Amino acid sequence: MMESGAPVCHTCGENVGLKANGEHFVACHECNFPVCKTCFEYDLKEGRKACLQCGSPYDENLLDDVEKASGDQSTMAAHLSKSQEVGVHARHISSVSTLDSEMTEDNGNPIWKNRVESWKEKKSKKKKPAKVKVDTEAQVPPEQQMEDKPAPDASQPLSTIIPIQKSKLAPYRTVIIMRLIILGLFFHYRVTNPVESAFPLWLTSVICEIWFAFSWVLDQFPKWSPIDRETYIDRLSARYEREGEPSELAAVDFFVSTVDPLKEPPLITANTVLSILAVDYPVDKVSCYVSDDGAAMLTFESLVETADFARKWVPFCKKFAIEPRAPEFYFSQKIDYLKDKVQPSFVKERRAMKRDYEEFKIRVNALVAKAQKTPEEGWTMQDGTPWPGNNTRDHPGMIQVFLGYSGARDIEGNELPRLVYVSREKRPGYQHHKKAGAENALVRVSAVLTNAPYILNLDCDHYVNNSKAVREAMCFMMDPQVGRDVCYVQFPQRFDGIDRSDRYANRNTVFFDVNMRGLDGIQGPVYVGTGCVFNRQALYGYGPPSMPSLPKSSSSSCSWCGCCSCCCPSKKEPKDPSELYRDAKREELDAAIFNLREIENYDDYERSMLISQTSFEKTFGLSSVFIESTLMENGGVAESANPSTLIKEAIHVISCGYEEKTAWGKEIGWIYGSVTEDILTGFKMHCRGWRSIYCMPLRPAFKGSAPINLSDRLHQVLRWALGSVEIFLSRHCPLWYGFGGGRLKWLQRLAYINTIVYPFTSLPLVAYCSLPAICLLTGKFIIPTLSNLASVLFLGLFLSIIVTAVLELRWSGVSIEDLWRNEQFWVIGGVSAHLFAVFQGFLKMLAGVDTNFTVTAKAADDAEFGELYIVKWTTLLIPPTTLLIVNMVGVVAGFSDALNKGYEAWGPLFGKVFFSFWVILHLYPFLKGLMGRQNRTPTIVVLWSVLLASVFSLVWVRINPFVNTGNSTATTSSCIAIDC
Repeated sequence: MMESGAPVCHTCGENVGLKANGEHFVACHECNFPVCKTCFEYDLKEGRKACLQCGSPYDENLLDDVEKASGDQSTMAAHLSKSQEVGVHARHISSVSTLDSEMTEDNGNPIWKNRVESWKEKKSKKKKPAKVKVDTEAQVPPEQQMEDKPAPDASQPLSTIIPIQKSKLAPYRTVIIMRLIILGLFFHYRVTNPVESAFPLWLTSVICEIWFAFSWVLDQFPKWSPIDRETYIDRLSARYEREGEPSELAAVDFFVSTVDPLKEPPLITANTVLSILAVDYPVDKVSCYVSDDGAAMLTFESLVETADFARKWVPFCKKFAIEPRAPEFYFSQKIDYLKDKVQPSFVKERRAMKRDYEEFKIRVNALVAKAQKTPEEGWTMQDGTPWPGNNTRDHPGMIQVFLGYSGARDIEGNELPRLVYVSREKRPGYQHHKKAGAENALVRVSAVLTNAPYILNLDCDHYVNNSKAVREAMCFMMDPQVGRDVCYVQFPQRFDGIDRSDRYANRNTVFFDVNMRGLDGIQGPVYVGTGCVFNRQALYGYGPPSMPSLPKSSSSSCSWCGCCSCCCPSKKEPKDPSELYRDAKREELDAAIFNLREIENYDDYERSMLISQTSFEKTFGLSSVFIESTLMENGGVAESANPSTLIKEAIHVISCGYEEKTAWGKEIGWIYGSVTEDILTGFKMHCRGWRSIYCMPLRPAFKGSAPINLSDRLHQVLRWALGSVEIFLSRHCPLWYGFGGGRLKWLQRLAYINTIVYPFTSLPLVAYCSLPAICLLTGKFIIPTLSNLASVLFLGLFLSIIVTAVLELRWSGVSIEDLWRNEQFWVIGGVSAHLFAVFQGFLKMLAGVDTNFTVTAKAADDAEFGELYIVKWTTLLIPPTTLLIVNMVGVVAGFSDALNKGYEAWGPLFGKVFFSFWVILHLYPFLKGLMGRQNRTPTIVVLWSVLLASVFSLVWVRINPFVNTGNSTATTSSCIAIDC
C-alpha cells in the first residue's frame, strides 16, 4: 500500500518502499537522497556505486544485501507474473491485492516498467478494445511474451537530473552567505560613518550601493541550486518506435514568424524552413507554419522556391545524416566534410546539391532585387490577379499549403512534412498585438489543420542546428512522469557570426549557462522567445494535471525551494475577489472539459449545444472546430474532417475580429501587454503551477544571428528593457501578481522580479559612474579616512566578490572572458539603453507617448565582421560618451590638483583615480565601438558629449576651483576670471 507521507523516488516518482524492519528504504545515509530500491539496483548494475546528489559512496552492507537478493529476483518476478495481468500495475486494477503491490515494491520488480506498460495499454485501448488485447496476450506462450517485451533501456526514464558536484556547490553557497554577512557589516559601517564635508555625495553613493546589493540578491539566490540534465534518445526510440510498427512519437507543429522581408532576408527564413523540414523526426509528425505578418508577396514567392528546393534537400540530408541541415550554414562550414561519410556517392551528390543551392540562392536574390521597388499598381501574382496583401494594413487572411500529405513529394517519392504559409487578416481600427498576436493566430490555425500536442516556435533567423533537437525535447515531454507538469522545454540560444572577442556580450553566455541552469533547479527557466517546445494545453490556459483546480490551504511542497513542507511552514493567504473569480471560472471550464471528454460520441447538434452552454466561445472564440481541438489532449484532427472545410475554418480563426471579447492574450496563448511577450507568457504558466525544463544538448539545438554592431545591439537591449518596464507597470508585475494561488515558488518569483526591475538599476548606475569625476573635480570623496576595521571590511568585500565569481565559473564552465564581457556590457547597457527604456516606458504607460529611436547607418565595411565597425548615429550613444569624457577630464584635473597641492594630496588621489578607472575600463568596449576601425565618429556625438562634459566641468570649477584654499584672494580672482 502506498503511504501518503512516504518519500518519493527522485528517478521514477514511486514511493521508495520499506525495508524488512518496516523503515523507509534509504540508499545514502549522508544526504538521504530519495531513491527506491529498484532504481538503486539499476544504478548498481550500471556501475554507479555513489549517491547522485552528494557523491558519497553507498554503504558496503547495503551493497552486499542487494547482491544476495538479486539471486532470488527472477523467482519472485515469475511468481508475480502469475498473480498479475501482464503489463498492468497494481494500482490500476482493483482486484489485485494490497500484498501483491507491496511485494512488487519491496522485492525489486521493475515498477517503472509496469507503469510504462500500463500507460501504453491505456493508450492502445483508444485504438482497439481492451478485451481483445488481454485475450490475445493470454494465448501467447510465456517465451514469446518475453521476446515481445521492449529492450531493457526502453523501460528506463528518458531523462535524468545530474546535480552539480557537492565539492563545487558547497563552497559556492558558503561564499554567498559570507558575502551577504560582509555586505551587512559594510553597510553598517557606511551608514554610521558619514562624510560631513561631502554629505550629498556620500548619501548618493550609499543609496546606489544599497540598490546594487538588492539587485545582486535578486540575481544571485535564484542560482542557489543549479542542475544539469541528461537525455536518452535511444530509449525514446526503443519505447515509441518499434520496428515494424507505426511510430508513436507525438506530432510537433513548428512556428516561424517574420514581418518585413527587406529587414529579415528571405534567404535566412528559407534556411530556417529547410532545416525544419529536414529534422530527424517522422515526416507525418512534422508541420511547419510560416507567419508572414507583413503580407509580403516576396515572402510568399520565396516560400514557393523553398518548397521546390526542399524536394531535393530533405532526402539529401537524411541520406547522408549531415549537420546542420540549413544549406547556407552547412556549405559555409570550414571543416572536413568527408569525415564519417563512407558512401562513395557522397562527394558527387554534395557537389550537385551545392550547385542546386547556388541556383536556388540566385532565384531568391532575384526576387529580393525585384521587390526593392514596389509598382504603383501594386504586386500581381502569376495568374494576373492582384496580390491580396498589397495594403499591409488592410488585407484578408491568407493560407497556402505547399507540402504535406496531399502535396508534392521529394525526388525519391517520399512524403515531406507539411509546409503552410499564413498571413492573418488585418483591418484598420483593430489591435493586432505584433508578434504575440501573430503567434496566437498560428496556434489557432495549427489547431484546426494539424493540432499537434506540442508546438516549437523559432524566430526566422534561428535555424535547427541539431536535427535531433525535437527528440531531445520529447525525452521530457513524452515521459509519463516528467512531462505531465511541463509547460515548455527551453533550449539555450547560440549564435553565428559573432566576433571572436564578443565585444558586446552578444552570446549572453552568463545568462544562458549560469542563470538558466539555476532556474532549472527551482521551477524552470524563463521563456526567451525562441527555441522553445510548448505543451499546447499549457498555452490554452489550463493548469497542470497534478494540480487541483483551486489551491488548498496547505501544500506538500515548499514555496521557497519546492522540495519539502518541513523547511518552511505553509500559511493560508487571503485572496482578493478577482483571484477568486478567475479560479472559479477556471474550475467551471475544467468541469466543462470533463463533461466533454466523450465529445466524439455526440452528433453535430449536441456538440454545438454543449459548446455554447459551457461558455467555451467566451474563452476560445466562435469556432466549434477549434474548441473541439482544445479538448484533445493527445492532439490530432478528426478523420471525418473535410480538408476544404478545415481551410475555411482556418481562415475564420485568423480574422482580425476573432479575438474580441475572448481570453486570447489575457489568459490563453501568448500574453499581450508588453513588447517582451515571452517573459509574460512564461510567467503566467509558472503562476498556474506548471514547471519548465532547460535542455542543453552537447550539439546546440538551434543557432541564430545577433547584431554585432554597437548601435543595433543597444537598440536590441532597449527593446528588452522597455518590455520589462511595461510589465513592471502592468497588472502582471511579479511584485504583486500570482500570490493567490501560491503556485509560484519564491526563488522563481525573485528571478522574475529581477527580470522587470533591472532597467531601473540604470538610475543609480549613472549616478555612481558620475561620482568619480565629481570627486576628482571637487577634491572631495565619498569614503572617510579608513580605519583598520574599515580596511578589513573593504578587503573582505572585494575578495568575496572575486571568490564568488571564481566559484561560479568553476561549476558553470563559463570562461573568465565571457564573465568580464558580461560585466562590461552590464555597465554599457545600464547607462544607455536601460536609462532610455525607463523614461520611454513611463511616457508610454502613463502618458501614452510612444517614443521611437531610429538608427541610421553612416559607414560600411565589407570585410569579415565588417558590421562590427559600422558607426550609426543614435541618441543612446550620448550618455556613455559623456561619462567617458567627464571621467577622463576628472582624471586629468585630479592629477593637476595633486601637483599643485603637493605630496600629501597623492594618497587620497589614488582612491579617486581607481574609482574613475573602474568606470573607464567598463566602458572601454563602448569606446572602441564608438571610434570604429578608422577612428571615425559622428560629429554630433562629439559635439553633444563635449558640450555636456564642458558645462559639467565648468560648473564644478566654478564651485570649487583648483587653487590653494588658503589663498582667499587668489580664489576670489579665479572665480571672477571664469565667467560661467
